[in-house]
Amino acid sequence: MVASAAFNPHLAPIVWRRHGPLYNGAHMNPSLVHADLIATFKRAQADAAHKCGLIKTVAPKGPKAIQAAVDTAAKAEKRRDAYAKKLRALGVVLED
Repeated sequence: MVASAAFNPHLAPIVWRRHGPLYNGAHMNPSLVHADLIATFKRAQADAAHKCGLIKTVAPKGPKAIQAAVDTAAKAEKRRDAYAKKLRALGVVLED
């Protein structure tokens, strides 16, 4: 059951139930949900930075290794950007 017209399915895993938001099956304070999402974003941000650094490390191994590292870094950046978009949708502003 949708609690309000503001339901957004793209903000999973938040599930709206009859008595308010549920997060992974347990009632949680919205600030705890934000904290969890912020922590996930920071891990994704660190992972993206690490993957970008690996491009320089594998450069001597040849063009196939470079391309694989670039593809992996692009996926990590896309994942980081997806979490940043979810945080912006919730109104959370992070300083760099």
